[in-house]
Amino acid sequence: MSSLIRVRMSAHNAHYGGNLVDGAKMLQLFGDVATELLIKLDGDEGLFKAYSMVEFNAPVYAGDYIEAHGEIIHIGTTSRKMRFEARKVIIPKPEINDSACDLLDEPIIVCVAEGTCVTPLDKQRKHSERLVE
Repeated sequence: MSSLIRVRMSAHNAHYGGNLVDGAKMLQLFGDVATELLIKLDGDEGLFKAYSMVEFNAPVYAGDYIEAHGEIIHIGTTSRKMRFEARKVIIPKPEINDSACDLLDEPIIVCVAEGTCVTPLDKQRKHSERLVE
């Protein structure tokens, strides 16, 4: 089971000089992806318990389009282990004009993470397979 969202980073998301976006924004996107995955699996938003690994691999700037992808890699009784990846897929080209953008031939992986979410048994409304290969 997987989920994908695409969002454009706005000037509002820029937190540092040079329109650099705070890495925490990628974790927020991963949280949204995790919520969708839990709703699909359990019929409940569940709770994000912890990240076991986060790597920031490339900068993200205002104007970049980011795809956040997640998949459930293990299902326990209440825990759901997930893997996430954020990719830059479109970049602005202000040197051409203020509305020019390029679709990247090859997405740039900007962040990867693994984390665990929990859906308490009394909140699980859907009967799902409890093992994901």
